Amino acid sequence: MDAISITVNGKAHAVEVSPDTPLLWVLRDTLGLTGTKFGCGMALCGACTVHLDGEATRSCTTRISAVAGRSITTIEGLSPDGRHPVQTAWIVEQVAQCGYCQVGMIMTSASLLAKNPSPSDADIDEALSGHICRCGTYQRIRAAIHQAASKQPPAPAASKKSRTGGVR
Repeated sequence: MDAISITVNGKAHAVEVSPDTPLLWVLRDTLGLTGTKFGCGMALCGACTVHLDGEATRSCTTRISAVAGRSITTIEGLSPDGRHPVQTAWIVEQVAQCGYCQVGMIMTSASLLAKNPSPSDADIDEALSGHICRCGTYQRIRAAIHQAASKQPPAPAASKKSRTGGVR
């Protein structure tokens, strides 16, 4: 079996696993990064969300062969000290209840804010539409994203998107 090269949280890895192994299991079982959660195994709940080249991606259905040579960020790599604006806002707004969905919600929220530093409620709802929070803390999640948006550095003018999707 040939090693597959990936970069996770800025570190290069060569993993010897079957090419059809889901990225989630490579992260958890091979690399020991257990922050990313297994929820449904069908990309329906969002608990397994990671960033793949900066885009929120469900790791439970993404094959390791599809990410060879690409950059993956997990919750462990989002911020070295756990103080990413989204993580900080999550604490301030007391979002977490059971906490199981939170990693995926935080990763998707961080990806949203990287693209859209001032999202509307509709933008947030759309970005998180594939996530399930069994505790129902959606109002606090939305409040935390707005709070994190106020702490984010502004995006470069050329890459700012309007709420309708066009470039300003």
